[in-house]
Amino acid sequence: MDISTLSNFTMQLKILAIVKHIWQMGPGSDLTVAARGHGHSLQGQSQAHGGIVINMKSLQGLKMQFHIGNLPYVDVSGGELWINILREGLKHGLAPKSWTDYLHLTVGGTLSNAGISGQAFRHGPQISNVHQLEVVTGKGEVVTCSEKQNSDLFHGVLGGLGQFGIITRARISLEPAPEMVKWIRVLYTDFATFTRDQEELTSGESTFDYVEGFVIINRTGLLNNWRSSFNPQDPVQASKFKSDGRTLFCLELAKYFNRDETAVVNWEIHSSLSQLNHIPSTLFVSEVPYIEFLDRVHISEIKLRSKGLWEVPHPWLNLLVPRSKIQTFAQQVFGNILTDTSNGPILIYPVNKSKWDNRTSVVTPDEDVFYLVAFLSSAVPSSTGNDGLDHILIQNKRILEFCEIARLGVKQYLPHYSTQGEWKAHFGSRWEVFVRRKSSYDPLAILAPGQRIFQKAVPYSQ
Repeated sequence: MDISTLSNFTMQLKILAIVKHIWQMGPGSDLTVAARGHGHSLQGQSQAHGGIVINMKSLQGLKMQFHIGNLPYVDVSGGELWINILREGLKHGLAPKSWTDYLHLTVGGTLSNAGISGQAFRHGPQISNVHQLEVVTGKGEVVTCSEKQNSDLFHGVLGGLGQFGIITRARISLEPAPEMVKWIRVLYTDFATFTRDQEELTSGESTFDYVEGFVIINRTGLLNNWRSSFNPQDPVQASKFKSDGRTLFCLELAKYFNRDETAVVNWEIHSSLSQLNHIPSTLFVSEVPYIEFLDRVHISEIKLRSKGLWEVPHPWLNLLVPRSKIQTFAQQVFGNILTDTSNGPILIYPVNKSKWDNRTSVVTPDEDVFYLVAFLSSAVPSSTGNDGLDHILIQNKRILEFCEIARLGVKQYLPHYSTQGEWKAHFGSRWEVFVRRKSSYDPLAILAPGQRIFQKAVPYSQ
């Protein structure tokens, strides 16, 4: 059952009424509830077999409330898209601090995971930039929570995979929005040099506001493709660069600025780039409006949709890899398991654990610095070749098996497991806290059954 047709005005009350009714039915009922945002969960995790799926986008009509001052913030519905917050915020000269690479996702969806992009090294994930939440718990109660009010629920829901409550409102921290972005790409052939420069840029006071990276294996005409969006700083040398048959690592940087700061910003960028060890001929730069940079993936989406290549299976694999193990990981995965990157981008960049709150439900590696490595594959329907779903899933399995055998201490981001035993291993020492929170806020296991962490009316094992 999909209740997406309900009016915006009554939607929050309907969510409360549905959950409360199922709670009152007790353990004898098999009904469960899943909150579905923009439909980007993996492996059907936002579904409820034989239960009720709530389309959270139905909450989008609720008005955003911006609060201007020394510590600005905005109150938004859990079903609001981040792109809409950006558009409205820019009218006030404000924007959230931390983003995801794709903005057409709901607030409740990303806050139930973490919300990571190239700004995370400085501001932490999106869950580190939330002041307050309104949540409908599995007991059918509406609870306002924050760091000082109902803090256990607040921290549990952030990164909690929807297990403890449905986020219906959120108070998001804001900052002054810049006008423009210097968008920069450079290439490396040596992985150790690439990661050393990444870590240098993400430690201390970096010139840049965004730091990410890509792995590129056996791509023909790479720099020529970049010319549609970027300008080469040395066109002659760039035209001679060959990417065929090589494993390359792209460092992607962004510097935010206002137009009256252009001269100073150009000098800062030049100074910072001069300290890096990239291939000089591969420096490409673009200058775009802030909103165009943040919404860059949507531009690619429009192109893919026009070709019928967007609504296809996306067997993504997102991993958090400890800094001490990233070289071992790269040597095996990028050197042996993967032979090309034609099925989709591979992101890789470091984040600082100090910017993450360990009271939330998110599980990260036990090191001060760890890397997000995201294999964002798209499968061609009905294909039995290297671009088919089966091949990509087998490839993902090989990567996970290697991490397990090599004991790299890797954690899945946007995790997917089939058994409670696997989930216990994922949470490790934090499993007992996760179970306690489930018992406190959703003791009948009504919420988010698609994660397969708990089964309704089945006792939780600690």
